[in-house]
Amino acid sequence: MTAAPQQLVFDLAHRQALGAEDFLVSSSNAAAVELIDSWPAWAYRACLVVGPAGSGKSHLANVWQLKSSAALFTAGKLSDADVAALPEGSALVVEDIDRGIADEQALFHLLNRVRESGLNVLMTSRIAAGDLQFRVPDLRSRLRALPMVELDTPDEALLRAVLVKLFCDRQLNVDPAVIGYLCLRMERSMEAAARVVAAIDRLALATHRKVTRPLAAEALATLTEPRE
Repeated sequence: MTAAPQQLVFDLAHRQALGAEDFLVSSSNAAAVELIDSWPAWAYRACLVVGPAGSGKSHLANVWQLKSSAALFTAGKLSDADVAALPEGSALVVEDIDRGIADEQALFHLLNRVRESGLNVLMTSRIAAGDLQFRVPDLRSRLRALPMVELDTPDEALLRAVLVKLFCDRQLNVDPAVIGYLCLRMERSMEAAARVVAAIDRLALATHRKVTRPLAAEALATLTEPRE
């Protein structure tokens, strides 16, 4: 008998992500979620969230951006003029500091302004600050001094719950066995879950078939290897 996805129950915390889609919490992301939820009562006004691709860094950064009314920049586009234009006490998200920083001096000045002007800054990276290399003296040590939380690759409980939610969003009734089948064979990331569910939905619509293990297998076969 096929069970509707809303009948599946997982022992996971769950709360509305401030206007974004529901964000599910498990041991793989609990520390980072706690950091975001604790703002503005941060002990230090700048923090770094570190995790592999697909672990949910951008999602959490978006949650904090909505909560704090922060401006958003990628590290590859942040300039000294952008930093200078920030009002005192404002908030800023700087994503992907591991993928190249357009102006290292601008990031150094930003961290100085955190101390001087009460700015609030959330940065994301796939790599811990201590493993990054910089040209500007003291930038690495300044970043290493920041509070850091790590996101792990989604664990199985989280991945199952995310798949169920994504199927529910598309009003698809999916047997728990299909969820288990997918978890064993797909990349463990939020982005991969979205791609897999979208592919399954497209194939089910195109072939007028229910979502079964054979259909899920066909959909998985159509997906290319994930890219960074």
